[in-house]
Amino acid sequence: MRAMILAAGLGTRMRPLTDERAKPALPVRGRPVISLLLELLARQGIREVMINLHYLPDTIRRAVDADCPAGLDVTWSEEEKPLGTGGGIRRAAEFLRASETCVVLAGDMLIDVDLPTLAARHRARGCDVTLVLRRDPREATFGSVGVDEAGHVRRIGRHPVGDAASKSGAPLPETARGLFTSIRFFERAVLADWPDQEVFEDLRDWLMPRAARGALSLAAEVVDPRECVWEPVGTPAEYLDVNLTPPAMPSLGGDATAWTGDVEIVGAGRDVVAARSVRIPADARLTRCVVWEDAVLPAGVRATDGVFGARGFHPAAAEADQRGAA
Repeated sequence: MRAMILAAGLGTRMRPLTDERAKPALPVRGRPVISLLLELLARQGIREVMINLHYLPDTIRRAVDADCPAGLDVTWSEEEKPLGTGGGIRRAAEFLRASETCVVLAGDMLIDVDLPTLAARHRARGCDVTLVLRRDPREATFGSVGVDEAGHVRRIGRHPVGDAASKSGAPLPETARGLFTSIRFFERAVLADWPDQEVFEDLRDWLMPRAARGALSLAAEVVDPRECVWEPVGTPAEYLDVNLTPPAMPSLGGDATAWTGDVEIVGAGRDVVAARSVRIPADARLTRCVVWEDAVLPAGVRATDGVFGARGFHPAAAEADQRGAA
């Protein structure tokens, strides 16, 4: 099974952190998000991966060059302009169609889930596309996808999808829902019927309209939180949280407090994550901060709730603060 990681986004919600690096290149506990995703894929037997690029592409290339599992064949798809999630998938279609089933996932999340098992469930259902959903109270923030008893998608956000009906002809009611993890499985045949436009989103502009008119079957697999670790890395606040309180996943050391990597935690309460190569002045006072390997901290610095990079301090929360020596 081949895979694609969507990594071409502009990262506007992550600014100012993404003024320095593309979002998939941001380090979590010393390892780039993109590298953690590649490790997941390699660990589960996937050997060929496509990554699309647009914004600050060299930061992603360098991250992968420095931290990529052995035996993984990475192919790049560099977009001259952003094509959207759907346009990016279409540009990679020839690569993806080389396998009967492929998986596509977003490059701005931490995820740990059994992809081969989910792929088998997708194939057993016999649908063209399967979205992976997670039962999660954060639906209120991120929105939810509704599913009927047969596993067909009935709603995405507030928008109904399709006209799935029971044997009696009555519409099938929504019986389950979940948060979309940004993981989707595609069968080869569906990767040949595209919208007319060059730039488009896969759910809104491609999958939903075709499912509504019966041109493709759109299903969902709802997984329990115990089966699926999922943490978004889309905003500075989310980025700070996953560094200071990382999820329990093998690539981050097996649990939320014991891990290895080229970083060290300093300060009371383990509330600062800093690259080992960085010199933190003895009189610095940092609280809830991440310090990248290219940061230079001035003597006497005081900072709260933010990230230090090559361009200085980036606030990551409304209460963030950074000052010189008192």
